[in-house]
Amino acid sequence: HAPATKLAAIERLGGKTVKLPFDRWWQTVVEHGHPDVPGFFVHPVSDPAVIAGNGTIGLEILEDLPDADAILVPYGGGGLSCGIACAVEGSGSRARVFACEVASAAPFAASLAAGEPVETPYAPSFVDGIGARTLLAEMWPLAKKMLAGSLVATLEEVAAAVCTLVERARIVAEGAGATPVAAALAGRAGPGKVVCVVSGGNIDAAKLAGILTGSTVAPPPAA
Repeated sequence: HAPATKLAAIERLGGKTVKLPFDRWWQTVVEHGHPDVPGFFVHPVSDPAVIAGNGTIGLEILEDLPDADAILVPYGGGGLSCGIACAVEGSGSRARVFACEVASAAPFAASLAAGEPVETPYAPSFVDGIGARTLLAEMWPLAKKMLAGSLVATLEEVAAAVCTLVERARIVAEGAGATPVAAALAGRAGPGKVVCVVSGGNIDAAKLAGILTGSTVAPPPAA
C-alpha cells in the first residue's frame, strides 16, 4: 500500500519495485531479504550504519536547539528514533526522545505496556509509513532502553496535523511524518521546547486532498 508518488520516485531514479502483500513484505524485513530478489540487502531499520546515519538528525537538532526538552520521532521499525536517541544521549543532552505511533497500529506502545514484544491489531490507513502488527525483535532491546516512551495519536489527530502543516507552515507531510506534530499539538510531549521530526512527504495528491477536505480519515476494516 505504498503511495504511488513514492513508487514513481523510485522508478524515476532507476530503482525497481517488487509489490508484495503487507505480511510478506514484513517477513522480508524480519528475514533480512527475499529469496527471489538477488543482491545485497541493506536493512532499512536495524543496519548499524543506517541507525548511525539517522543519528546525524539528532546532532543537527541539538546544533540548532541545544536546550530541547523533547524530540518526537515517527516509529516504524525503530531505526530512526533509536538513531536519534543514541546521538542525543551521546551528546550529553537531557532531551527525551519519544516514539510516535498511530492508534490503528501501535505495537511499541503495547509492548512497553506488556514489558515484552507483543502482537497488536493492525488496520491500514492513510498513515502508511509507520505501523505494523508487532515489533522487530532485534530492535526491542535498544528501543526500550533509549526511547522515553511512545506517544500515540488518533487518525483524526494525525489528519488535523497534516492540515495544520499545510495551512500554517506550507509543509506537505505524509501521515507518518505528521504523527509527531499530532502528538505535540495534543500536549502529550509535555511542556518546554518540543521538536517534531517530520520525516516524509510521500503522499498522493488525491489522498492529501481527501485529508484537507475531511474525507480521508477512517481506516478500512482491519486485515
